[in-house]
Amino acid sequence: MCGGFKLTRTQRFYGFGICFGVGVLLSVLSTLLLTTANVGGFAVLYTFGNIVSIVSTGFLVGFIQQFKKMFDSSRLAAAIIFLGSMIATLVVAFTLHSFLLTIICCIIQMLALFWYSASYIPFARDLIKSCLGGIMG
Repeated sequence: MCGGFKLTRTQRFYGFGICFGVGVLLSVLSTLLLTTANVGGFAVLYTFGNIVSIVSTGFLVGFIQQFKKMFDSSRLAAAIIFLGSMIATLVVAFTLHSFLLTIICCIIQMLALFWYSASYIPFARDLIKSCLGGIMG
């Protein structure tokens, strides 16, 4: 059962793969809009790509379960930063029209999504902290 939908395991994997692939593709294609200085279009496409990517995991664990797990204590900070950075990206792009601040918000979005995703892999966050600790001295 996948969020109320009766999907086979294979269908869930296909749903995840297609959805994740489309999300990544949208995020990558958004960079093409930077060549035309379309900051608003870039922000929308990049943010939508990240939304589609994170929705893809709903196919694996179920959409309701995904939403519940998103706000577990171990993921709460990353989820709030991720959601906040998506909103900030769009607000900055459409109200301030700042290229640099929009890029900074997108980088924060990417890092928050990475940290959030790492919370689903046992010991991944500890490994990341260890690696960064070694690099930073």
